[in-house]
Amino acid sequence: MRKLTLILFLAVVTISVAMAGIPTAPAGTNDILGAHLLYGRGCIGCHAPHSGSGGNGVVKGDTYSGSVALWGQDLTPLYGQTLSFGGGTYSVTLPGVPWTGPGSEGSNPVNSISDPTTVILLCLSCHDGNLAKVGMMKGTTVETLPVAGGHAPTLLGNDGTTPGNYSNDHPVGISATVGCGGQYNWDCGATGSATMTSKTFPSGPGSTAFMTNYGFAVSLYTSGTTYNIVSCTSCHNQHSELIYNGTMTGVAGFYQTQFFLRGYYNPSTGGNNAAQFCRQCHGGESNEMNGQYTVPTT
Repeated sequence: MRKLTLILFLAVVTISVAMAGIPTAPAGTNDILGAHLLYGRGCIGCHAPHSGSGGNGVVKGDTYSGSVALWGQDLTPLYGQTLSFGGGTYSVTLPGVPWTGPGSEGSNPVNSISDPTTVILLCLSCHDGNLAKVGMMKGTTVETLPVAGGHAPTLLGNDGTTPGNYSNDHPVGISATVGCGGQYNWDCGATGSATMTSKTFPSGPGSTAFMTNYGFAVSLYTSGTTYNIVSCTSCHNQHSELIYNGTMTGVAGFYQTQFFLRGYYNPSTGGNNAAQFCRQCHGGESNEMNGQYTVPTT
């Protein structure tokens, strides 16, 4: 009985310490869209309520413009393009057959916002800068980089290196998946599976401890029989720049973040929260997977 009481006490202390290290988002007067207010244009900068990209004054002959997510940016320069991310080893072929409704799908259609490759296509229509030129973006982050200072490029294909270079961008697409085992990913506990087969976080001791100390805020995708695919909006919530509305350390609330990231992220604290954010997918490099189960997120 004493042993059980001690275990329960230590568990409560561990959770309490972890919770104490994560501040809630500060109250503010800025709209949560932040930079995606687009100089006052707001939602219609991306989602045209009528006529697709034509509703935003851009008509490029794309008959199916706006058929997915009421997208109001010009997608024609990107259709069917093959780009290589993550050191050039993660190749993504963007959709090239516009989706016109059920039954119209080709071999690589513009599908829906639940399709990871379509998400990449939509994001690059603003954040490419190489094939898809943009008119109003300044090309650098509105936010100052924490600790280091300065501003980061926001145009992936035209970031000051060789135009069209995507190899210095994080892997995305069908081959960029989060799994179990190996150097970087999580333990699956008793399942013994080599890969996670759903969006459910694995149940091994390291991953369970990580959930206690941080949580799992990223949003992974499924395509056919391929699970846990990383796309642009896996890490970024394009609708909230500075606040993560979700669950951390098992507690639902509003948490401070930056750069539209999903989860608590504030390197200016000098703590480990920025590393914890990345460890949601790169679990093998976490404290917990190296035997440190009670390091709080700070």
